[in-house]
Amino acid sequence: MKKEIGLWIDHREAVIVILANGEEEIKHISSTGGKHIRYSGSSHSKTPEGLKEVTSEDQRDRKFMNNLNNYYDEVISVVRDANTIQIFGPGEAKGELEKRIEHEGIQAQILEIETVDKMTERQIAAKVHERFLV
Repeated sequence: MKKEIGLWIDHREAVIVILANGEEEIKHISSTGGKHIRYSGSSHSKTPEGLKEVTSEDQRDRKFMNNLNNYYDEVISVVRDANTIQIFGPGEAKGELEKRIEHEGIQAQILEIETVDKMTERQIAAKVHERFLV
């Protein structure tokens, strides 16, 4: 069974279009991480033992990265058995996902990584159909 997947992704949401056996399925996966906010300046506080500095920014960064890793794991679980994958989206998430897919040893061929703005579900599906049904 040939399975082709196109997905639009950013750090908040993935829209996955799966084409298999002449059928189309669309899945949405949302990140629980929210927006990653970086602050300037520092609000350091010492641990009671005084051994290391802990900042609230470090804690937020760790929580964001843990949520992002879980989010990417969810996306990878959907694309794992694809033959070919097309990835597009506005920011860094598409490149991060590509690295995760390669690291996981998934055999799917990544056809294309493309930077695009926010798209509707219909636009995403049309783009995937245009790529794979040619």
